[in-house]
Amino acid sequence: MDTALDAEALRAKLVAPNGPYAALDVVESTPSTNADLAATPGAADRTVLIALEQTAGQGRRGRTWSSPRGGLYVSVLFRPADVPPSRLPWLNLIAGLALVRVAQSVGVEASLKWPNDLLLGPDAGKGAGILSEITADGSVVVGIGLNVAKLPSDVQPAPGGLAPTSLEDAGAAGLDREELAFRLLVELAGLEGVWRKNGGDAEESGVLEEYQEHSATIGQRVRVELSGGVELEGVAVRIEPDGTLTVRGTDGVDHGVSAGDVVHLRRA
Repeated sequence: MDTALDAEALRAKLVAPNGPYAALDVVESTPSTNADLAATPGAADRTVLIALEQTAGQGRRGRTWSSPRGGLYVSVLFRPADVPPSRLPWLNLIAGLALVRVAQSVGVEASLKWPNDLLLGPDAGKGAGILSEITADGSVVVGIGLNVAKLPSDVQPAPGGLAPTSLEDAGAAGLDREELAFRLLVELAGLEGVWRKNGGDAEESGVLEEYQEHSATIGQRVRVELSGGVELEGVAVRIEPDGTLTVRGTDGVDHGVSAGDVVHLRRA
């Protein structure tokens, strides 16, 4: 397993005029790549920050995201000016699709738990998390934490009881984080570029169909933990064009969910 990333080599391939990104930097360690990018005034559209370690990585609802060395921690700042604000949540789901493609490229079975978890291997452990945040100036910072190397034995399960795993734990061998970073950013740029060109329309850009194809949530009996301690139980039936999840509750009524912690209970 490599211990460093060659920032110059990545910039040569990924930053304009040779690539789709405006800027790219690599740091050894930082509290949070998302926080760093969000606090960078005037950061250009498609600015990338990669860290080998995060000391205060965050998940959804302010939770801590374990970010030890051996993982890949990437944040990208997007300014999709021609995409309506209501469609911006798709950036989170698009990042999930990029992760699926990367995992499959190294021979690892992968699927997605709505809205922000990458599941790896036949046991469907959590191999990556995604956190997207809208900044004060309206840009979106998409943060991705991908477990690459074998995990330490003391890593705790994710919310909902998902066992943590990594690409290496799921059977991938000979992994190179620099190559993984390159593949991830290429896939993300390709998906986001088509989506943006279509004004953020998930159906026209094809991302809705691809997401549903890789969804581990659709067809599952789920419990959705909403804000204020409210819970919704039912069957996840589809992802809507706006990126929300539709859950058919035990009352037989379809409920739209835009945010919440989803726990997979069993196949319906």
